[in-house]
This record gives sequence, structure tokens and C-alpha cells, in this order.
Amino acid sequence: MIIEQSEQIMKEVGKVFIGKDEIIEKVLMTIYAGGHVLLEDAPGVGKTTLALGFSRALGLSYRRVQFTPDTMPSDITGFSIYNKNTGEFEYKPGAADCHLLLGDEINRTSPKTQAALLEVMEEGSVTVDGVTHVLKKPFICIATQNRYDSAGTQALPDSQLDRFMVCLSIGYPSIESQVTIMKTRRGISDIENVQARMSRDDVKEIQDYLYSVKVMDSILYYIAELCEATRKDRMVELGVSPRGVQALSQMARARAVLKERDYVIPEDVQAVFLDVCAHRLAMKSQAKIEGVTSKDVLLDILKKIKAPSLKRK
Repeated sequence: MIIEQSEQIMKEVGKVFIGKDEIIEKVLMTIYAGGHVLLEDAPGVGKTTLALGFSRALGLSYRRVQFTPDTMPSDITGFSIYNKNTGEFEYKPGAADCHLLLGDEINRTSPKTQAALLEVMEEGSVTVDGVTHVLKKPFICIATQNRYDSAGTQALPDSQLDRFMVCLSIGYPSIESQVTIMKTRRGISDIENVQARMSRDDVKEIQDYLYSVKVMDSILYYIAELCEATRKDRMVELGVSPRGVQALSQMARARAVLKERDYVIPEDVQAVFLDVCAHRLAMKSQAKIEGVTSKDVLLDILKKIKAPSLKRK
């Protein structure tokens, strides 16, 4: 049932986000894993279209915030306003009052506004004037930032980067895909062709089901050893956090589900290792001098750490 629904979701999103099936699959895996997605790429590659396509295909309420230097924390969390008729302050929800929040160009706003997302992403709630308001479930944040344009931007702090389960780079479509886009694209009405194939209850059910996917102790140790190796690498200042270890485990479970298994194998971990961990590494200055990237370090670790062999009866 999950496989059939998942294939329908990816097909629907593929109507408007053409030529990047692997990215669609990874975003769906992250949603199943209950995580948030950071899309880092050049302008115009379809980041916003991808998020909107998923909101429609999954039947989730959707809001978009275009982050600018004057975006306020209250735009995200909401605010209290005095009602003279009742004599009381009333809470007015912000942009986070939805199931899928698209934060566009998140690095173009102030650190204070960026920080407003921290509690939202981690706790699924917002606190305004000392009162905590629980958000709708599921809550997914898909944030974007342009990698090549740093003018007027504020880099995301490590604490916030760590709250994104994966960081994905879409890349440019192939020539064939670009031709297909030019032939089929009719404008903003294209998104109307995306049909809902799930409901929010279906998404929550799959997120809960993920915890029943079996992960053998040998796989858990493998995950822990991979992440521990990032903390000991001579080129790394800050390695993968315990939150990152848990994220890697959850993403491996999500991949297993999409591959029609109820258990995790080493290939599941290896397939998502870079997506989950690359953005969590803080590299030393020596690495920058030598041209060593976080992905180079992770690929080297995958080669050095031996994967366990599974013997299933």
C-alpha cells in the first residue's frame, strides 16, 4: 500500500518537477522520516515548484515565506493582539500555522528571524508571550538558499543547519528534460494538474510506521561508527551531532520502506549518508586551503569503515 501511494506521489510531483526523480524520492523519504529539507542551489532550478508540488500531492496545507532583511520573527511564529471587545490578548498565527512551510532564501533574513524557526522545526510548536502553541501535524519545513549569491546574506548557524535532516542540491536538468519543460510548461496553472494522492493522516501513519522498520544492532553500530569517524577526521572541526546520527537512522528506515523492505541494510545507510551529514560538518581552514570538501571526507569514511554483512534466516 505504501509503495503504491509513494509511486503515485512521485508521479504527481514529477508532472511539474521534471527530470529529477532522485530528488523527488529523497524529499519524500525525508517527509516520511519526519524531517526538514534544505535545498541549496542556483536560482530557477525549481525549488519552489518542488515544495508546492509535494504540498498538493500529499494533501497538506501550504504557506510560503519569502525571507528578506525586514522579515520579522512574528511573521513566522505569529503574535498577540489586544481585542478591545473582550479585553484580552488574542493569538494570531504566523506562517508556521500549516503542514508544509516553504522558507524561500532563508539566508537573506536576519539571524533573529532565522532563530525563530529553531523551536518550530525542533519542537513543532511556537511560544508567543510565554504561551506555547502546538503546530499542526505533520509539520515539514522546506527551506531554500542560493549557493552562489552571498551579497546581503546571513549564513545559517550550525545549530539551525543541524535541524535540517537533509541538504539537497537539485542541479540543472538535462537537455532532454529542458526540452520537455519547454514543450509542456503552460505557466503557473501547471500546478493545478497535481492531484492529491494522500492525506495528512496518511503521512502521519507512515511516519509512525517507520519506527517498526527493523534495524539490526550491527547496522546501528555501523551508523554510529560512520558518524564517529567524522568527529575524528583531521580536516573536520565539528563532526556529526547525535541528532545527525538519529537522522541517518531514520532516513535509512525511510529508504528501506521505499525499497519494499521492513528492515534496513547497509546500502540504505550509504545511499543517504552524504545527504544527511555533509551540511553538518564544519571544516577546518586547512581543508579549505587544500580544497577538501565535506563530501570528500564522507566518501573517504565510507571507504574506510567496513559495512556489516547481514545474515538473515
